[in-house]
Amino acid sequence: MSNLLRNVPRKLTITMWDFSWYTMTQEGEPYSDLEARFREAVERGYNTIRICAMPFMLFTADGKRPGPLEFANLGEVGQRTRWYNCCGGAVLDGHAHLLELFRQAKAHNCYIMLSSWEYQQSPSFLAHAELRDELAAIPPKERFMAIARSMDQLIRFVTAEGYRNQIIYTELHNEVEFGQLNAVGTSEGIAKTNVPALIEAMQPYVEEAVGYLRQCHPDMMMTASYTLNEAYPKAYVARNMQVAHFHLYIKGMLNELMEAAGLDDELSPFPNPFVQSLLREDAPPFAEWTLPPEQNWRMEGNPVGMRLIYLHDWVDPDQWDLFLYDRYGDHKMAMLQKADSRLEEIHEWTRHSGIPIVIGEGYVGYTPLYAQFEEGPVGKFIAEYVLRKGMALGFWGMTLCSNCAPHHPFWNDVAWQRKWNQFILNSI
Repeated sequence: MSNLLRNVPRKLTITMWDFSWYTMTQEGEPYSDLEARFREAVERGYNTIRICAMPFMLFTADGKRPGPLEFANLGEVGQRTRWYNCCGGAVLDGHAHLLELFRQAKAHNCYIMLSSWEYQQSPSFLAHAELRDELAAIPPKERFMAIARSMDQLIRFVTAEGYRNQIIYTELHNEVEFGQLNAVGTSEGIAKTNVPALIEAMQPYVEEAVGYLRQCHPDMMMTASYTLNEAYPKAYVARNMQVAHFHLYIKGMLNELMEAAGLDDELSPFPNPFVQSLLREDAPPFAEWTLPPEQNWRMEGNPVGMRLIYLHDWVDPDQWDLFLYDRYGDHKMAMLQKADSRLEEIHEWTRHSGIPIVIGEGYVGYTPLYAQFEEGPVGKFIAEYVLRKGMALGFWGMTLCSNCAPHHPFWNDVAWQRKWNQFILNSI
C-alpha cells in the first residue's frame, strides 16, 4: 500500500461533483465552464474532485460507445431538489467532456476520484431509456462486473490520453447497498431495510469486481463505496478494498422529519398533515405533480422517490429549517455519539490492514436545495466536529460537506471552505 500512496497528496480535500458535472452543462449551468469550476475549487482549497465517471454510459466491455449522450430533466419535477434541478436538453460528447475534466484537473494540480451512480440516479437524466434499460436488463449477479469492465475501459481510455496520474483511486460504485446493485439480495427475499444482510449478500460480487480492476490496473488503488448510516459488521464489506471509502450521514432530527412525513409508508395518505404544515402555499396536489406516464422509467430504480422529491420541491425552506433547529437539542448528543462511534469503528477496523480511510460524503443528510440548515451554524458545527474527529484519527481524506460543490448554494461560502480545507491539509 505504501507504494500506491507514493507521489499522491498527503491529505485529500474532496468536493463531490457527482453526476451533475455532465447533467448541468447547458449555458448558465455550473459545469458549462469546467476551467472556471476548477479554478474556484483550488481557490477554496480542494485538491480532489469526486465524480460519477459514467463508465457504462461511455464504454462497453470492449471499448468506446458510439455517438453523443443526450440529456433531459424531469420537467417541472425536481426544480428545487438537489441534483434534479438541471435544465436538460444537452447533447454531449461524453468522451470529450471526460477528457476536458481531466485536462483541467492536470492544469490545476487536482486529482479525480472515479465512481459510478449508474445503478442509482444518473440514468434518470438521459433523454432516452435505452441505456437505462440495458443496465436494468443485466442480471443482478452480473451487474458488478459489468460496471467493472466498463470502468476498466474508461481507465484505459484516460491513460491513453496521458491522464492516468490524475486518478487518485477508483470506486466500483457509489453506496453499493443503495440502488439496483442490492438486487442480488432483494431478489432473494432480503428486505431493502435490512442493510447488514444486503451488504453481506453483495460481498462476493463486489470482491470479484474490485479484484478484476486490481488485476487490470495493479498500480492503482481500487475500492467500493459504503455508507455508515446504519450499523453493520465491517466483516461484511469487500475484503480486497485498497481504500476504506465510507459516507457518514448522521441525520438525527432529519430522520424524525422523514418518519413524520411518512415517506416510506406507501399505504398512508400523502401529503399527511405534517407534510402539509411544511409546504409552500402554492404547492400543487401531489396527484397532479407527476411525470407523464411515458416518462415514469426515469424513477424506476432511483432511490430517492417521488414523495421525497415532492417534499423537497414544495417545502417552505424556512419551515424545514425551523423544524430541524427546534428538534436538534433532543438529538444533539446522539448525533455526536454516532459520529464518534462510526469513525472509531472504521479506524479500528483498518488498524491491522493499514489501508487509508476516506469519508467521501456527509454529514447531516439530504436536504432541499434552498434549505440552509447544513450551511448554518448547527450544520457547520456538526461538519466541523466530524472533520476534527477524522483528522484526529489520521484519516487520509474527507469532504467538508456533500453540499460544498458548484451546483449547491453552499459553494458560495468561500471563507468557511478555505478554513476547513486548510485544517485538513495541515493535519498530521
